[in-house]
Amino acid sequence: MKRDRHVFETLGKARVVVEDGKVVDVGIPLITYCRLWEKIRGISELNEQEIKDNIEFRIRDFGMCTGDRVVEMDAFVGFGASETFMTALRRGLLDSTVTVCEGAGTVITANPALVQGIGARLSGVIETTPIEAVIKKLKDKEGETLDPPRIDQTAGLQMALDLGYERVGVTVSTVEDARRCRAISEHAVIFGVHLTGISREDAEAFCEIADLITACASPHIRALAAEKAVLQAGTAIPIFALTAIGKELLLERAKEVENPLLLNTMKLPVLPEDRQPKPLV
Repeated sequence: MKRDRHVFETLGKARVVVEDGKVVDVGIPLITYCRLWEKIRGISELNEQEIKDNIEFRIRDFGMCTGDRVVEMDAFVGFGASETFMTALRRGLLDSTVTVCEGAGTVITANPALVQGIGARLSGVIETTPIEAVIKKLKDKEGETLDPPRIDQTAGLQMALDLGYERVGVTVSTVEDARRCRAISEHAVIFGVHLTGISREDAEAFCEIADLITACASPHIRALAAEKAVLQAGTAIPIFALTAIGKELLLERAKEVENPLLLNTMKLPVLPEDRQPKPLV
C-alpha cells in the first residue's frame, strides 16, 4: 500500500516530512526566533524538537495530513493570507480564491470559511499526496481541486476563470508562479507567501507583480517595502499592500478584526527590532 507523504517548510522554514499521519523527518530551521510563534504557541526558540512537537499537535488538534482534517475554521490571526481572503470573499471583493491544502493540492473555492480552514494553520506545503477523505470534505464545502489533484497555482487560477470567476485571489510562493498568474489574468489578486530566504532579485520582481506580500523573515522584502508599500498590516511578520486593490483588501480585513486598531500615516515599513524574526534571511 502506497504511503501518503506531505512535505512542508514551516516554523522557521524547516523542512518537515509527514507520512501516514506521523512526523518522520524534521530539518534545521533557517531562523531561530519568530515573534508570531512565541505569541501563538509560546515557542521562544525554533528547534527540531519544538517543530516536531508543533506538527504533531496540529495532526492531533485538527487532523492535518489525515482524513480527519477540519476544513472550515474562523480567524486564527488578525492579518494573514487566509484571513484576508476570507474577508474579501465575505465582502464581495473577491469571487473566488486559489490556495493550497495538504491532502488535496490546489483548491478553488468561494466559501470564506473553507479558504480560512484550509490556510489558517498551514504553511509552506511543498509536496502532498491526495487524501480522498480530505478532497471529499472540500467538495462538500464548495471546494474544487485539480484533476489529477496536485499543487499548481497557475492551473488553479485558470480553472477558477474557466468556472466563471472574474476577481480571483491566488497565493503564490515563487516569482515564476506570480508571472504566470499575472499573464493569465490582469485582474487576479496575487498574494506572495512563504518567502523566507528569497533573493533580492526575486524579491524585487515579486514586488513588481504582487498586490499583497508577506515579509516572512526576508530582509529584502522589508527593505523594498520602503519604496513599494502603500499599507502595512502587522509589525512582526508584516503584510504589505503594494497596489490599490491590495490596500482595499487589508482595509476590509481591518473592519473584521475585533481587537483595537491604530490607523496612522507614516513612512513604511514600521519594524520594531525586538519583534522581528531572528535572523533575517
